[in-house]
Amino acid sequence: MDIPDNPPACVVRAVHGRQSCPSDPTHEQELAAALRDKYSYAQLVELLGRFAGIDSEFDLMMRRIIWRATAKRAGDGLRIGLGVSFTHLDRFEFGSGVFVGSQSVLQGWHAGTCVIGDNVWIGPHSYFDARNLVLEDYVGWGPGAKALCSAHVAEPYDVPIVQTDLSVKPIRIQAGADIGTNATILPGVTVGTGAIIGAGAVVTSDVEPFSIVAGVPARFIRWRDKSRGSIERTEENQPA
Repeated sequence: MDIPDNPPACVVRAVHGRQSCPSDPTHEQELAAALRDKYSYAQLVELLGRFAGIDSEFDLMMRRIIWRATAKRAGDGLRIGLGVSFTHLDRFEFGSGVFVGSQSVLQGWHAGTCVIGDNVWIGPHSYFDARNLVLEDYVGWGPGAKALCSAHVAEPYDVPIVQTDLSVKPIRIQAGADIGTNATILPGVTVGTGAIIGAGAVVTSDVEPFSIVAGVPARFIRWRDKSRGSIERTEENQPA
C-alpha cells in the first residue's frame, strides 16, 4: 500500500473570531419572549430536552430560542452543540456570537453569576463550575478545559473532605485570552488579557496579560511580545 507523504504544515484563516454576528430574526426573538412569558424555568428545561440531541439547523434554532428564553440574558447568534448540560441556566448571561461545544457542562449556582462575553468560543467537553465566572469578549476555551470556582476547605481535618464547607472564589478570563485543551483554572485565578494557557496546564495563580504559561502547576514560559524579555521571577508571581 502506498502511503502518501504528510501534507506540509500550513496556516488557515480563523473563522469564529472573524465572522460578523447578525441579529437573530424577529420571529426567533418573539418566540423566545412568548416562551419566557408562558412557561416556568422547569418547563423550559423540559422543552429543551426535545431538541438537545439532534444535529439539524431546526434543532439548533430551537436550542437557541429556548436558551434565550431561559437564560438571564442571551445575545444574538448563540450556537449550542449537542448534549450540552447545565444547572441554573437562569444565572447565566451570554453575549452575541457565542459558541458552546457539544457535551459541555455548565454548572451554575442559585446564588451565582456567570457572564460570557461576545464572540467567545467554548470547545466540546468543557466543564464550568460557574459559581462566580466571567469570560470576557473573544476568549477561546479549548476542548475539555475546566474552570473550578469552588473547592472544599478540608477543615476540620478529621471529617471527610466532602463534608467540609465550600470556598467560592471568582475566576476571570480577560478579553482575548486563550485557554488550552484540557487546562484547568483553579478558584480565584485571573487570566490576563491576551494570555495563552498551555494544553493540560493547571493554573493556580494569576496570569500576566500577554504572557504564555504551561505546566503543572502552570509557570511563565515567555511573553507573546518577545521584545519584552524575561519576566522577573519573584515570590509574588510564582504559582502557589
